[in-house]
Amino acid sequence: MAEVQRRVAAELDRLGPVIDELGARFADAGEELALVGGPVRDAMLGRLQNDLDFATSARPDVTERLLKGWADAIWDMGRDFGTIGARFGPWQVEITTYRSESYDPSSRKPDVDFGDSLAGDLGRRDFTVNAMAVSVPGRVFEDPHGGLLDLAERTLRTPGRPEDSFSDDPLRMMRAARFAAQLGFTVAPEVVAAMTRMAGRIEIISAERVRDELVKLVCAPHPRLGLTLLVETGLAEHVLPELPALALERDEHHRHKDVYEHTLTVLEQTIDQEERLGGEPDFVSRFAALMHDVGKPRTRRFESGGVVTFHHHDVVGAKITRKRMRALRFANAEIDAVARLVELHLRFHGYGSGEWTDSAVRRYVRDAGDQLERLHILTRADCTTRNERKAARLRRTYDELEARIARLSEEEELAAIRPDLDGNQIMSILGIGPGREVGEAYSWLLELRMDEGPKSAAEAEAALRQWWADRQA
Repeated sequence: MAEVQRRVAAELDRLGPVIDELGARFADAGEELALVGGPVRDAMLGRLQNDLDFATSARPDVTERLLKGWADAIWDMGRDFGTIGARFGPWQVEITTYRSESYDPSSRKPDVDFGDSLAGDLGRRDFTVNAMAVSVPGRVFEDPHGGLLDLAERTLRTPGRPEDSFSDDPLRMMRAARFAAQLGFTVAPEVVAAMTRMAGRIEIISAERVRDELVKLVCAPHPRLGLTLLVETGLAEHVLPELPALALERDEHHRHKDVYEHTLTVLEQTIDQEERLGGEPDFVSRFAALMHDVGKPRTRRFESGGVVTFHHHDVVGAKITRKRMRALRFANAEIDAVARLVELHLRFHGYGSGEWTDSAVRRYVRDAGDQLERLHILTRADCTTRNERKAARLRRTYDELEARIARLSEEEELAAIRPDLDGNQIMSILGIGPGREVGEAYSWLLELRMDEGPKSAAEAEAALRQWWADRQA
């Protein structure tokens, strides 16, 4: 406990230019102000941050007035919810009037009522570890719901009955899974039970809010914890049903892998390789790992001799992935990137022990496009065999493929691969104007480039003229 007190004191000293000055401004105006939620929790965990949340007795108009002359910039997009934002040097602050909010059973939007006390405001927060506060400028610690003890025990618990909390805002069930993934905390049994009973209530929450929580969960340090909680409580059936569907019933001879556990392992092995992308959490890679086998339930077939097959699950999985990501309102660029990785994740297995021609390697690079590095990661992560000899062989073979790609890229600029002649040259050589035939010629030259590698302008022109003559014959 002494160490926690030391960390908090040091963090409050670091934040002094913000919390002391703001606290004095509000106090002089007869208003209360308190640092609340995540910043207080993170100070106790030793996690420094410059995004600060405050709760106040002041109404938004008063808050805005008190910020003028102090903040470098002020914005009020959250005014309807009682929130005024500001920037002061390196700090971003959001100051929200004490409030209580709840959902009508059939509504996706909260009804917001302003409250009149810090205790009431803390009581409506999602978890006890987020229901602690430091009143300023006096720096008085407030913990009416035992958040400090839960923080020490690394447990997520709600300030009141979890059923009441989740009824007020069903998205808090998703947040429980997200905080478990972010902090590595255990969710209290009564909270898990309430999530299980009330899982269907998540349906009233907008797809965009669910998506945002899912992204934070997947990008957290321990996503397996959060995803497992979603599956075990039944929430995943409503927000990402493809995940629990991977827990296929195994055939009586146990001749195929547990696809669900395999998927979580692939996710973790993807995370282990993120230094290839700069080291930061990469949602596209992680979500592709999570979705790469979602086509298996639909394509599973039992054949003679107890053999289980999943033919074309890559193509089917890519379609399922697109449909799910559209339903969650992801941007088209993210949808395209993840779906492409899902569709290509099996391509390497046709490489054998190196039988691909240079042409096949070029096509692999072309089809991966700007997702090539992520495809390398996913393909490597997809090896979860316990047979170390087999795993080592696959690693060596993929090392060889990457080396061939590097060599060809250096020789031929694979990343920017194009035909040896452009559209204007094609029209000039063939004496034709813009139209379908130019596109067909361009496509043919691209395939030629893939099959035979780069050619000189003279060689490409001769090949094109021959192709054109054969067409006219």
